Amino acid sequence: MDLSDIRIIKNILARHGFNFSKSLGQNFLINPEICPRMAAECGAQKGVGVLEIGPGVGVLTAELAKRADKVVSVELDKRLLPVLDDTLAEYGNVKIINEDILKTDLKNLIETEFSGGEVAVCANLPYYITSPVIMRFLEERLPIRSVTVMVQKEAAERLCALPGTRSCGAVSAAVRYFAEPEILFEVTRDNFFPQPNVDSAVIQLKIRKEPPVKINREKDFFALVKAAFGQRRKTVLNSVAAGLSMDRTAVASALERAEIVPNARAEQLTMEQLAALSNEVFSDE
Repeated sequence: MDLSDIRIIKNILARHGFNFSKSLGQNFLINPEICPRMAAECGAQKGVGVLEIGPGVGVLTAELAKRADKVVSVELDKRLLPVLDDTLAEYGNVKIINEDILKTDLKNLIETEFSGGEVAVCANLPYYITSPVIMRFLEERLPIRSVTVMVQKEAAERLCALPGTRSCGAVSAAVRYFAEPEILFEVTRDNFFPQPNVDSAVIQLKIRKEPPVKINREKDFFALVKAAFGQRRKTVLNSVAAGLSMDRTAVASALERAEIVPNARAEQLTMEQLAALSNEVFSDE
């Protein structure tokens, strides 16, 4: 069954009385070359299990199942369950879980379904949950080796932006703290059905064993990063003071000790400078 053939997809969906949901960001891939490439890039192979989010009609799921030991796909839309039973009938190593990925106990799911084996995450993520899903996988320090996902191109550029560049934001710094991000390849909008209004890109986040910088307390570091990027037009001095409700003099002193010029903006700071500033700002607490 060629799940990238638009005629076959339409026929299957019609047979099950399925209609697309704009609110769930349902756009299915119709280019037969993309999902095999994603499956290969994510490291799906013998000895590896794959956790997928939002399988859709199963086009990526099938490619993952051909390569990996086991594929567990979390699908929110229960209307797709009979469709997936149909499209993935030939694969005995696939399990579909009807849950909301944002509410699922991910640690328990991974431990239960993959029994301590090596796990990779791979998905065509609905655009509206991109950052929340990615940050859950990173912040919870789950036993996974990488996250390979297709996201909106603009989001891909932001998530993979280097600190010290104009594209960098709070989420860029957070992602780089936990992982090594990379844009693998771009996917134009004409590769989907229905066709979305934006282009996409496949990114990969290789989970770090250790953070790239040393900080005193993570919670404080991320609070400072959020404050620093919260008002991008302002200097770090002003944005951090306002965002953390701190005295400007105290923040100015911390900037000086961290050897950062007072008129610097957050987008100009490296990871090392952000870490140094955090350690200085919270040094007396």
